[in-house]
Amino acid sequence: MILEGVVTTLNEDGSPNISPMGPEVDLPLTRLVLKPYKTSRTYQNLKRIGEGVLHVTDDVELIARAAINQFDKLPAMFPAETVAGVVLADTCRWYAFRVAELDDREDRTRIECAVVAQGRLRDFFGFNRAKHAVLEAAILATRTEFLPQSKVSEELSRLQVLVEKTAGEQERRAFALLVAHIEAAYARSSNEPG
Repeated sequence: MILEGVVTTLNEDGSPNISPMGPEVDLPLTRLVLKPYKTSRTYQNLKRIGEGVLHVTDDVELIARAAINQFDKLPAMFPAETVAGVVLADTCRWYAFRVAELDDREDRTRIECAVVAQGRLRDFFGFNRAKHAVLEAAILATRTEFLPQSKVSEELSRLQVLVEKTAGEQERRAFALLVAHIEAAYARSSNEPG
C-alpha cells in the first residue's frame, strides 16, 4: 500500500530536507520502500547517511509547501533520538527509519528501509475532499516537467471544484500556492528556447 506522507532527511550541512513522499508500506509499518529519483535531495541524503523520518500528517499546506520547496519559514521540529534526523513537531505520527537496501541502477531508485522507532504527537484530524484535492495538486506540481499543461490544467479545474465546496482556509491557501507554482512552471517552460 502507498502511504502519502512527508520525509525528512539531513543535508550535508546538517539542515533539514523536507519532501513529500508516498512510500510503499507494510500494514504494521515496520518496513517502507521509498522510490525517489537520483536527482532528488532525499535520495542523495539517504545514500550518504542512510537514515530519515517518515511523517503522517493531515496538514496539506505542509505537504504542498514541501512539494514545491517553498517555505516562508521552516516548520517547528526537534531532533530524532534514534536516527540522524528531525521530527516535525506538528505531525500526527512519525516513523524513524534506516536504509536496509538501496538499489540505484535506475533513475528512480528503490530504497528499502526498516522502521527503528515511532511516535504519535497528535490525533489525525482526517481528510475532507479538499485535502485530497490539495494532495493530488501537490503531486501534479512535482510533475510539470513531463506532464502536458493541458492535462494538468484539466485536472486542476476538476480539483478546484472540490476545494470550493469543502475547503477550510488551510486547504484554500495550499491549493492557491500550488496553482500559482504550476502556472509559473509552465510559463517558464514556454519562454525557454526550444
